[in-house]
Amino acid sequence: MRHDTMTQNVKTRLLGRNVSFPVSEPWLAYWLVIMRLAVGWWMLHAGLDKFLAWPFDAGWFVSGAAQGTSLGPIVTLFADGILLSFVNVAIPLGQTLIGLGLILGALTRLASFFGALLMAFFYFINGETGGWNHGVVTGELLGLLIFAMIATLGAGRVLGVDAYLAESDIVQNHPKLRYIVG
Repeated sequence: MRHDTMTQNVKTRLLGRNVSFPVSEPWLAYWLVIMRLAVGWWMLHAGLDKFLAWPFDAGWFVSGAAQGTSLGPIVTLFADGILLSFVNVAIPLGQTLIGLGLILGALTRLASFFGALLMAFFYFINGETGGWNHGVVTGELLGLLIFAMIATLGAGRVLGVDAYLAESDIVQNHPKLRYIVG
């Protein structure tokens, strides 16, 4: 990589071809912060809305998903009893924690992983129950892609807590922790 004062030239191989393109560091940094904050607010708002309307009941969603979707066999396990009670707490709590993690830039890759996992479930369940009637590109798919971008580019290191965590002794002494900080 060639380093200029404000631009980096990224050189890589993509589909067997050499690819090179300039990236403006300031614009990339601004973009990462904006995306992290926007998606963080989206998740935080979704989680808090469910807490404010407590008790949250995912039974309608889980029951519908259990019938005729590719994830049905997995989701059926959570359709009633203690596992449905777990989902009723895990969804709003998870959305809230994902949102806070992204807004603060703390454990960003971990938050993005769980956000992408949540979006993947929503994408397939909503899509297979009629959501793909207008095409396969939905809000859930776009959310999944944005979570992947945030995790891949290590967005938590730009004006986030992860910049400090990455330099901490615990992360320095345990390099595998770098995979959840970003």
